[in-house]
Amino acid sequence: QVQLVESGGGLVQPGGSLRLSCVASGFGLGYLAIGWFRQAPGKEREGVSSISTNTGRTYYAEYVKGRFTISRDNAKNTVYLQMNSLQPEDTAIYYCATRQPHGTDWLVAETYTHWGQGTQVTVSS
Repeated sequence: QVQLVESGGGLVQPGGSLRLSCVASGFGLGYLAIGWFRQAPGKEREGVSSISTNTGRTYYAEYVKGRFTISRDNAKNTVYLQMNSLQPEDTAIYYCATRQPHGTDWLVAETYTHWGQGTQVTVSS
């Protein structure tokens, strides 16, 4: 059974950092795309970052470039999202998702087939 489980969310002050983890089970990370997405109240789900677990190539949305870093540890079947310089507008539920690593649209949610349950990130003073 394919399963993704996110963790690492929480409450942080503006300017702070969090590291999210996405642990996969039921399949190996050897040849996949893993993406991080977020959804704030009243807004649509948007792409944050994604990574090819085979090549290590990464993709970032403009609004997180220079602040967020995605990485993977294939031996641990885990993908991480290091989030620095967090701002209130980063508040959302963060989800990880997976799909085959082909084509384009690496930050488009509709192209991903399996999703985790999400972890809440709240940035507030």
